[in-house]
Amino acid sequence: MTERQVLPGDEIAVEEEYVASDGTYVRDGKIYASQIGTLILDDEESIAKVVPANPPNVLKEKDIVYLTIDDTRKTMATATAIATEGTCREIGSSTVATIHVSKISPEYTDNVADEFRKGDLVRGRVISVKPSLQITTKEPHLGVIRAQCGICKTELVKKGKDLHCPKCRRSQPRKLADDYGNVKI
Repeated sequence: MTERQVLPGDEIAVEEEYVASDGTYVRDGKIYASQIGTLILDDEESIAKVVPANPPNVLKEKDIVYLTIDDTRKTMATATAIATEGTCREIGSSTVATIHVSKISPEYTDNVADEFRKGDLVRGRVISVKPSLQITTKEPHLGVIRAQCGICKTELVKKGKDLHCPKCRRSQPRKLADDYGNVKI
């Protein structure tokens, strides 16, 4: 495997030896770099690609993301992805996500509003990016990590399996992450 730094337009290989991959393009049988980065010529797979030094944060399946719930319906919640776990870069792809009622909890859920409310901060796992961004929260570490009271906007505290408002003294159910209230993004 060969690695070296290249600039856009640098000739890096020929199509007879390698297949053009990420960060490259082909013209007249020759493979050229389309971006600044590290050239990787993989002799085993016969692939030529250029990896940028600071790649964009594009969501892919299995990524852990943080989202805010924008709206809930009986069978689906819509949310906006705001960050990816393990990176400080902004998300460079579509951030509009959906969470189907069947993907919220391992237990049966009849209504999304019993698990999420508008404004909740949620940790989820990407299960699909095409044709749309779809999220699951079925695992114990996934779910609501921060929520506010719908009436007084006080941060809710965990009490048993539900959330409790210390000011209004109301309890509300949610699909909670196992570390609710102890998360730093």
